[in-house]
Amino acid sequence: MPHVNFRHVLWSLLALGCCQAAGTAQASEGGTSIYLLGSGGPAAAVQPPVEGIFVDDTMYFYGGDIAADKSLVVGGNVALGLDSFVAAQFTTLVWVPSTKFLGGTLALGGSLPLAAPFVDASVIVAGPGGQSITRSRTDNTLAIGDPLANMSLGWKWDKFYLQVGGFVNIPVGHYREGELANIAFHRWAGDASLAASWHDTDSGWDVSAKAGVTFNGNNKVTDYNTGNELHVEAAVEKSFSEKFSAGIVGYYYDQISGDTGEGAVLGPNKGRVAALGGTAAYNLILGRSPATFRVRVFQEFDARRRQEGTAGMLSLTLPLKIFPPAAATN
Repeated sequence: MPHVNFRHVLWSLLALGCCQAAGTAQASEGGTSIYLLGSGGPAAAVQPPVEGIFVDDTMYFYGGDIAADKSLVVGGNVALGLDSFVAAQFTTLVWVPSTKFLGGTLALGGSLPLAAPFVDASVIVAGPGGQSITRSRTDNTLAIGDPLANMSLGWKWDKFYLQVGGFVNIPVGHYREGELANIAFHRWAGDASLAASWHDTDSGWDVSAKAGVTFNGNNKVTDYNTGNELHVEAAVEKSFSEKFSAGIVGYYYDQISGDTGEGAVLGPNKGRVAALGGTAAYNLILGRSPATFRVRVFQEFDARRRQEGTAGMLSLTLPLKIFPPAAATN
């Protein structure tokens, strides 16, 4: 069996893994975005070098707020002074059926979120249907969100990697009509992205960038058409040994088209935010399988028409089944 660099496998799955935000932290309707900002970090364009089935399990935490004189539309409610915290788990399975598809490696997968959002609003100005409410309100839940179907195709030229990818959000998760705390988005959405990595295993340096656009559909319950969203991420990381690496990460989010529909009572409501942070990864063997633990922490700043806070991710990535290439015969 030829040598397989499983760090390539595991790092690439971190980029292929969770791509869905848990519904109180990210922008558009409810201040939420389906793409999970910060998920495209080190080795963002590196695909698994072998065929197989892989799993990524990510715990995501976010705490943020928006000023008491700023409002967002959340579940049909016009809310002032939102303060929220979310703990979520994203489980992603990735199947690599071919390393020779169009000259590159094809990966197909699916993700399912489970989350517990907690939301507090200083004032509800108006609720669903237009009724006036003038009191504070707190809401929380534990629910399964919308599943994602994702794919990517990547190529390698020496130390340079390029990847095109995308996902579709399928609106079948548990959506709580008229409530503040939701994990499901109740709308179809698609995302297309391009990632590039300079991944030098000899020097231990990785420089990666990823950019994409999320195209959002209509929430038929609230008649809210969320605008399209641009997300850009970058990472620089250094490996200090075969087991340990660390670096810096960041992201930028900008809603490039406005919200529309009868539910968009605040108008276009185009949001923006940036974040900087750090990441570290540790490679080990669990049983007989190589695995990678990765932690990422981001501090947001320069937020506009959305919450601003701190996000953290803790991921475990490992192969479930490897299909090595057939051994050469004489």
